[in-house]
Parts: sequence; structure tokens; C-alpha cells
Amino acid sequence: MKKRANEALELDEPLCCCEYVDRQGGRSHVAACCCDCEDLDDACDRWLKKEPQKADSLSRLVTMVSDRLRVPWFWGGARRVDLSVLPPLLLLPVLLHIAALHFLLGMVVLTTLPVLVLWYYYVIHRKKGRTLFFLSLALFSLGYMYYLFLTEVFPRGGVGLTQLGTVTLGVALTLASLIHTKREPGYVLPHTADVHSTVTYHSSPSDRDPAHTGLNGVGQEVVLANRGSGSEQQGQGVEQRESGRSRKWCSTCRVVRPPRAGHCRICGVCVLRLDHHCVWINSCVGQANHRSFLSTLLLFLLTSLYGISLVLRSVCPQQNLLSALLYCPGVYNQYR
Repeated sequence: MKKRANEALELDEPLCCCEYVDRQGGRSHVAACCCDCEDLDDACDRWLKKEPQKADSLSRLVTMVSDRLRVPWFWGGARRVDLSVLPPLLLLPVLLHIAALHFLLGMVVLTTLPVLVLWYYYVIHRKKGRTLFFLSLALFSLGYMYYLFLTEVFPRGGVGLTQLGTVTLGVALTLASLIHTKREPGYVLPHTADVHSTVTYHSSPSDRDPAHTGLNGVGQEVVLANRGSGSEQQGQGVEQRESGRSRKWCSTCRVVRPPRAGHCRICGVCVLRLDHHCVWINSCVGQANHRSFLSTLLLFLLTSLYGISLVLRSVCPQQNLLSALLYCPGVYNQYR
């Protein structure tokens, strides 16, 4: 009993920049990321003995790595790094450098990359899971293309300061609009008459992953709502008549959905005027961010088209834009 009390006291203490609460609910440090790797030791031992691996060994290794891969943070302890962020940071520069070696390699890369992205989207869509892969790919593509524009295209001439400022302004406006889109899509909040009570949990249970519950030593509120009686207690999809308008009860979020609201199975919340869940922003598009989402797409499209036109005019100044986009002789030898 005394040992458990000491552990509870330690968990109540504030976390330093390098500490975090692991998936077992214990306190850990980023310097101990390679300690007590029982799953990894068991997998290596079976591989050395040429024994078959367990069915869940790979998933357990991925869970362990994703839980321990953290970066120090100034407040609230170390933050977890999502593994889906890393592939675009590694693959995109490598594939672009390969594509710049030869025309045929460029065709292969430009054909393979969309196929890989669509395949990954199909896998994630079947699992109904959230991922930062597409958001990381979009942001890193925008940032890396802007970096190449500054280091490769602008120094060679053909692009003035006004055009550079226009591209820079377009990138900045796109990022600002994306940040505004990511804030909140417009969640359905429980009505005052439907709320029964609110329960606050200040620590995550030992059998749950705090990364999935949003807990890292921080409390979480759970709202308990009344569903009424009689015909109103028939589960999800039962319509309620309030003020002459049809409403639906969501048994997952425990709230009454107003008209045109929907439940996102990926985010696990109800959103006002839900349009869809966009994997490129890793969030839903709803009532609160629909306009900013459209403005983000428009700014990204205009900035990309304008940047592409400047690059083609600089690389192939003797041809018009359409012909230079399809065929630009000598460009590989010129910029090798």
C-alpha cells in the first residue's frame, strides 16, 4: 500500500520537459527509450533461434516505438512523435533527387508516388484511423518546393523580387489559412437540458494508452447526458421532435444532433454541418471551418500554379508554358 501511495504521489507531481506518462500509466523519461524493451528482446530472440514470430509481435513493436518516440517539450512533459509524419520527410527528397537524374526516372517517380499515396489512403480508409501522413506530405511538399525555389530557381535569374514576394505571400497565407482551418470544425455540444453530470478524470487508467485518450498527466472531462424516456430511448438514429424540427440522438457522443450534423467515425465526434473528414488536414470539415478550408485550397492552388509558371519561364524561357510543361529539351544537362 505504501509503494502504491508513493507511485501515485510521483504521478501527481508536474512533469519535466523530458518526462512523460507511458501507455501503462507509469512515469518515464526520454533517455530511457531503450530500456526494458521486452517485446524487442523477444522478437530478436525468436529471430536468432529461427523460431516463428508471434502473431501480434509486429503490432506490439510498433506500439512500443510510437509510445517511446518523444521530443522534449517546455510544458506538460515530452510530446509523442507520430510515426506517420516521418515517411514524407524521408521519401520526398529522395524521390525528387532520383527524378532529376533522367527523364525516364522522372516518369517512373511521378507515376509511382501517386500510386503509393492512393494505396496508403485505401489502407487507412479501411481501418477508419487517423494519420498525419497526408498533412505531413502536404506541408513538407509546400516547404520543400519553396526551399528549392529560393536556392535553385531564384539565384539563376529570371525571377524578380516582386515575384518572389508574391510567392512568399502566397505560402504564408496558405499556412495561415490552414492553421485557422485546423482549429475546430464546429463540434456538437450537449444541450443544457440534456446534461446529467460531468465527471473529470485526472489520470489515465493503466490499461489505456494516454496517447489515444489525449492524456499526458492532464485531466479529461466526460459529460453524462439524459436521453429522456419512452420512445426517445431506442438507440442511435431515433428521431426526436423539438420545436417542430427533426433531431437525432448519437449514442456514441451522448448528444442530440441538430439538423445537418453528422458523426465522424474517424474523429469520434459529432460535427455541425459535417461535410467530410479530410485526410490532408487530419480533421473534419464542418460549419466552423468550411470557408477557411475552401480558402486554403484556393490559396494553395493559386500559389502552386504561379510558382510553376515562374519555374518554367526560368528553366525554358524560349517556350510557352504548356509546351515547356510537357517537353523542355536539354533541361537535365543544363541543371545537372
